[in-house]
Amino acid sequence: MSQNLLLIGAGEFADIAYEYFTVDSEYSVVGFAVEREHLTQSEKFGLPVVALDEAASIFDIETTKAHVAVTSTQLNRVRERLIGLTKDHGYTLVNFISPRAMVWRTAKLGSNVFIFENNVVQHGVQIGNGCVLWSGNHIGHQTQIGDYCFLSSHIVVSGYCNIGPRSFVGVNATFADGVTVGADSLVGMAAVINKSFERPGQILNGHPAEASRVSSYRYYKLKPPK
Repeated sequence: MSQNLLLIGAGEFADIAYEYFTVDSEYSVVGFAVEREHLTQSEKFGLPVVALDEAASIFDIETTKAHVAVTSTQLNRVRERLIGLTKDHGYTLVNFISPRAMVWRTAKLGSNVFIFENNVVQHGVQIGNGCVLWSGNHIGHQTQIGDYCFLSSHIVVSGYCNIGPRSFVGVNATFADGVTVGADSLVGMAAVINKSFERPGQILNGHPAEASRVSSYRYYKLKPPK
């Protein structure tokens, strides 16, 4: 029996999430919710689009679950904030795990995780809340991925790595065994991380990767956390 699902967001990722949840999950999408200042349409795919602050009066939190379908905007901070708001409104957040992904039974996942097809998540991996793993990644055994990270496609993360919260990892990046990157890291496409970069807010590019003089905070015009 399908369960009702409210998608938070109404952009391209919400469109994708609607398709994936509809085809490959036990959930039935019943509507979309956005922050009131972004409410520019009343309907999507024949379903209502409502303001998030009134969603609970329309979609009962007792019978409807939610998923925040937002990409890596502002170094994942928008998704983090909306997850917090959705929880504050009383909704239980659910995951999407593609049946075409391999997630080993000892892996531990937080809430509001979205894992696309052809991901391999090995023994003992820990994936935090609000993470997105786009298609075709390898996450090696005992690796830890912090909350609100966004991993694009065809990334290889070896065993015992640690990727800090809110980090973004570009396509085809590679991590050697046991390396750590700090919170708010921006790992460029095809970067080879063969040593640890534990300081937060670094931009890492190259083969082997080196840190840019410009921080990810400056690049995204964000204030560093205190």
